[in-house]
Amino acid sequence: MSTQGQFPGAAGESERTRRLRSLGLNEPTADEAFDRFAHLAASITRAPIAMVNFINDERQMFRGLYIPPTSSDSAADGSSSWADRGIAFDLPTREMPLSHGFCPHVVAQRSPLALDDILAYPRFAGNPVVDELGVRSYLGAPLVDDTSTVIGTVCVLDREPRQWGRERLRDIQHLAEALLSEIRLRDNLLAQQQEMFAAFDGSPFPIILTDGPGQEIRYANAQHADVFGVPAAYGSVGQAYPQLAAAGLQQAVAEAFHTGRTTVLNEVRIQSVRPDAQRSRQVFSFTCSPMRAPRTGQVSGVVTVGMDVTAQSRTEEELGTLAALLVDRLQQNGAAPGRQRLGAGETSPVLPG
Repeated sequence: MSTQGQFPGAAGESERTRRLRSLGLNEPTADEAFDRFAHLAASITRAPIAMVNFINDERQMFRGLYIPPTSSDSAADGSSSWADRGIAFDLPTREMPLSHGFCPHVVAQRSPLALDDILAYPRFAGNPVVDELGVRSYLGAPLVDDTSTVIGTVCVLDREPRQWGRERLRDIQHLAEALLSEIRLRDNLLAQQQEMFAAFDGSPFPIILTDGPGQEIRYANAQHADVFGVPAAYGSVGQAYPQLAAAGLQQAVAEAFHTGRTTVLNEVRIQSVRPDAQRSRQVFSFTCSPMRAPRTGQVSGVVTVGMDVTAQSRTEEELGTLAALLVDRLQQNGAAPGRQRLGAGETSPVLPG
């Protein structure tokens, strides 16, 4: 594959963070598939709490999380919940600083870590999660992908000391291997999407594909780069295109993502970056259509298609039809959001929800 036009990640960014970005795993958003996997990890190891944790240069992101049910969620058979037995676990968000917990140690060491009683290990006893969350035991295994990059961990923990033993250690390692097989399958599906995006490169309409609530640009076709400029790698709509954000496009993309409904931004005047532009400003209309993950149906990204209506009588219906066709084709190919492609450059894989 050609590497012409490929854009590197941010300066100083680690290979792990670049890999997470390319897989679409660089946000602390919930993923139902990973949540189910965390629940499985808790069941197999008989631990009350489990996580599928991806770690970048700045934070830990619990895309998969299983926490014991609260008292109100107690089993119908009358059995007590973990909270009833004093094992409350207060984790208000799905992210945590790198200074907290033990998964960063697993990633750094590239090897499993078993702590039967954290207080027995001076190196770990002062970790903030011991006092803040009452964690007393931990078992985790690294997720090492096909590029030999450690992208995160599968881990379980308890608020009581645990004798994990060799059997539980093997269990957590097998779970990590199973999860990597799932990620590998998704990654292989992404390889099939390169030809599809190559077709979009030839479209006469500006097209961008954004991922997640942060509106990270995963793909911009050649026409979009020609008219509005080449976006920086992984930049958001607002960061990459201040002129489009000022015209209302950032808000329109956000509305499509959060509501799950197509939004239209009609006839806004925007400065083109073309050096030979005949007009100081051109009039564009944009249709922002939500993309849904094929497995969960959750909105995972937004496809935005623009039309130059300066000297044309394009209708909103015509623009909407084109956008709907693009979204349909993407979702039929399992792209949610798909492979990242910046300008006319090389592609990198993105996890499809």
